[in-house]
Amino acid sequence: MASIDKLHRAWLERPISKFRVESSDSLLGELARRSDTSSVVKEQSLAWEQQIKILQNLLSGYEGSIYFEFNVPRMGKRADVILIIGAVVFVVEFKVGEKAANRADLNQAWDYALDLKNFHEASHDAVIVPMLFPTGFKGGDLDIGKISADEVWEPVTVCNDTFGEALNHFLQLNSERQLIQNTWIESSYKPTPTIIEAARSTYSKHSVHEIIRSDAGARNISETSGHVEEVIENARKNHEKSICFVTGVPGAGKTLVGLNMATLHSDNEDVNHSVFLSGNGPLVSVLREALTRDDYARRKDAGQAIRKGEVMEKVKAFIQNIHHFRDECLTDPDNPPADHVVIFDESQRAWNQAKTADFMKRRKGIADFGRSEPDFLISCMDRHKDWAVIICLVGGGQEIHSGEAGISAWIQALEKSYPDWKVFVSDQLTEREYDAESSLKNLAKTHDVDFSRSLHLATSMRSFRAENVSSFVKCLLDNDSASAADHYAELADKYPIVVSRDIKQAKAWLREKARGNERVGMVASSKAQRLKPHAVDVRVDVNPIHYFLNNSEDTRSSYYLEDAATEFQIQGLELDWVLVNWDGDLRYSNNDWAFHQIRGSKWMNIHKEEHRMYLINAYRVLLTRARQGMAIFLPEGDDADPTRDRAFYDSTYAHLLSAGVREL
Repeated sequence: MASIDKLHRAWLERPISKFRVESSDSLLGELARRSDTSSVVKEQSLAWEQQIKILQNLLSGYEGSIYFEFNVPRMGKRADVILIIGAVVFVVEFKVGEKAANRADLNQAWDYALDLKNFHEASHDAVIVPMLFPTGFKGGDLDIGKISADEVWEPVTVCNDTFGEALNHFLQLNSERQLIQNTWIESSYKPTPTIIEAARSTYSKHSVHEIIRSDAGARNISETSGHVEEVIENARKNHEKSICFVTGVPGAGKTLVGLNMATLHSDNEDVNHSVFLSGNGPLVSVLREALTRDDYARRKDAGQAIRKGEVMEKVKAFIQNIHHFRDECLTDPDNPPADHVVIFDESQRAWNQAKTADFMKRRKGIADFGRSEPDFLISCMDRHKDWAVIICLVGGGQEIHSGEAGISAWIQALEKSYPDWKVFVSDQLTEREYDAESSLKNLAKTHDVDFSRSLHLATSMRSFRAENVSSFVKCLLDNDSASAADHYAELADKYPIVVSRDIKQAKAWLREKARGNERVGMVASSKAQRLKPHAVDVRVDVNPIHYFLNNSEDTRSSYYLEDAATEFQIQGLELDWVLVNWDGDLRYSNNDWAFHQIRGSKWMNIHKEEHRMYLINAYRVLLTRARQGMAIFLPEGDDADPTRDRAFYDSTYAHLLSAGVREL
């Protein structure tokens, strides 16, 4: 996908010299014409008028470019003003009528600056200065903060009296640097959204390609989406039933592909109408709440009288819980679902036959239920007489719950009961972490299996600073510290990973690294039962909505670094900076991993291979949640406490260091 169209980058752009002499009526008229809305509210027009008046006066003597309402699509917002003067990018956020600066407004300006630095190609090497301009502020001396290693300054508050002083200060500091070219606005903008940001964008009817970067990761998503669309269209035209398995490394965009597909075919009149289903309860809850809050605020701003509950009901139809879909098929066993296309996110987490039978007996009163959840879900779609498509989004090494069947259960069901279904498979599904190679070999005896590289998402876009974080984690957990060290050497400068024996030190590092509204949070394994002496208690029921969506003033939010989300609460979601609390449940011993769980006052060995897999996968999930970097806390231990023996932690600490992780 090409970068965002220059015409939509800013609603008004001018050389500063021309801007200063143009009539405000002319400038306001262009802003109004470029506006997203059919009519500009009076308050917005007055705000623009005041900003124009202030800047035409204060920019006397400066040469460069000015841009009003600069699009920041990843955030779904527009920066008030961008100034390009000399070698500096100034991001100016106005607060018309405000008499003081507050932290939320400062962070907003900072967020815009960070977005440019991270995702706008011509700004990668530029000095960027975020400014907050409350128009009613009568400031004293100019307060200049610090500059970070990536050359983004802390936000500075300015007023009529100090604006010019601030410009001159930063221009003087950078007078020897190369000037920014006048083609700055034409440079590629390659954002990497969080799953929440992507869901907001797709739900508001923007194509996902408008907010994702245009490099290899996004091309991969585009190719995969195109291949899936082709499978759907061929099934419809040829009256066939097809199933498609899409794989990907953690953070590569599997859920994004599913959400985009559901959005493209969300119209009930669309013959390819699709529904997005997930068995990940926290992910469903967080996305539903985020979309509801966003849509409710948008409607209120537009003057629409509506209850939040009404908005939520509409959102629920867009993102559905897989178990509700299953239950509806149970209540009407003779008819097919309304949708011909269903998208199962994290399909490897569907239940095996034993867990499904137990649930059906206890909760539904159905004795001797003989099917696994994948088998039953395929049977529901098989009720269609003409055509049907199932899209399975598959995460490798992501099974963390007891009773999760893995992707092999889907393949075994196809082999046993659905000979007429066409099968399209990622060529990576034979890899070890998917545990499906033998099942695929058996399936190939009864079905024509179409393997394709384009059904695998190979590039992680979660860790936008370094794409090989998932490779580092895989090697670390596969006990290949040499390869892990090689991967870490490639990402260390862009994506810091540090380890500490002091949790306060680790928290301080996280808070120092996070800027603006970048989100920090703690995570821990659900079996990490002996972190309580460090005030980390995984028995606390973390509400994922508060944890992931509420602001830094809410004690229930991740920002407070008081509650640790477990693998169950954070799978499929992400944070900017993560503190991974590592306990003695997974410990490095005798050159390999050892698996334990607390029983009373003792750590007991985990012997079942299935349960060992759940534990290693839990740490795989925890270690791949951070977008920008992470700290790992490994306690010192206490020899006076047999459940916290130093030996439980020291060898793991040494293993992390041997893999290249830096000691804090």
